[in-house]
Amino acid sequence: MNDVEELKQFAMVHAKAQNLPPELYEAILAYIHTDQDGGKGSWSGAWSAAARELEITRSELQQSYLCYGMARFPFIDGVTRQAAYDNCLRVFDRWRQEHPAIEPVDVELGEGRFRCWAAGLSATDPKPLVLVMGGIVSLKEQWAPILLQAEALGMAMLVAELPGVGENTLPYDAGSWRMLSAVLDAVAERADVTRTYAVANSFSGHLALRCACEDPRIRGIVTTGAPVTEFFTDAAWQRQLPTITVDTLARLTATPAAGLHGVLREWALTEAQLAGLDIPVAYTASLRDEIIPAGDTEMLRKHVRALTVNEFDDVHASPAHVEETMRWTVESLFAMFAPTPAPPAP
Repeated sequence: MNDVEELKQFAMVHAKAQNLPPELYEAILAYIHTDQDGGKGSWSGAWSAAARELEITRSELQQSYLCYGMARFPFIDGVTRQAAYDNCLRVFDRWRQEHPAIEPVDVELGEGRFRCWAAGLSATDPKPLVLVMGGIVSLKEQWAPILLQAEALGMAMLVAELPGVGENTLPYDAGSWRMLSAVLDAVAERADVTRTYAVANSFSGHLALRCACEDPRIRGIVTTGAPVTEFFTDAAWQRQLPTITVDTLARLTATPAAGLHGVLREWALTEAQLAGLDIPVAYTASLRDEIIPAGDTEMLRKHVRALTVNEFDDVHASPAHVEETMRWTVESLFAMFAPTPAPPAP
């Protein structure tokens, strides 16, 4: 079983980012006191009960599937979380029928396949692409409402999951960054993927940075709390990581917790790779981050040429500053794909 207090701590930022009403998630979290699979007052049981109420009694489909997603958080480890995930996909599909602009994009690559959700794709009018991803515990469905903004932004948009998360059956390893290039290939005839901008939080930010080292179609990255180098190479730092982080990484990489360092150290981005990036990178850092070491932010500062850093005196993902982070993310994204002003005439 997961530590309930850790679950509450790390789920809070997800609840806020999904715009769940505070009175809803605060009441659910206050009721939870165990992580026993399906037991009274359990994590998955309480979130699932709230989701059922929202779906059946109140017809709040979006809030319902988001709560089902929280019920399977951080990963499926039993019958109740599996049922919650199944219901998340079922209710999401009901919600999606109300928004026909959202469509699936299925990609096969090497050892697995994965589904993405997209909007704004057009073969006759291909637009620049915004790729949105979360971290090692984030379902693509929790980000899907962002797709409803595609038409207003004049962009194509796509949400995806990390390998091993949700419907992504790819292995999570040092080569996982290739999935991003595969996504661009899959929509290349319906989006201007030569102008792709990644909003990739936490561990997906690492994938986006790594992919941008190889794939010039990524023209900008906005991320929050992404591991870069020291996270992967510092064994002492890894030993003090939160249990949820260790357990989730162990599950996704199919590696015993004791062997994670031997796997992860190969994932570190090098000074040369970072220095070779010729794109803007916007990074939100938390000064008391218990997952991402401060050395990773310094690595970016030393080697990324077009870096802007947004800092908060907070823990991982800055849960007390979610609104500010989201606003800064949008502003940074707009600044990246806004046309560069022409120089004044001599």
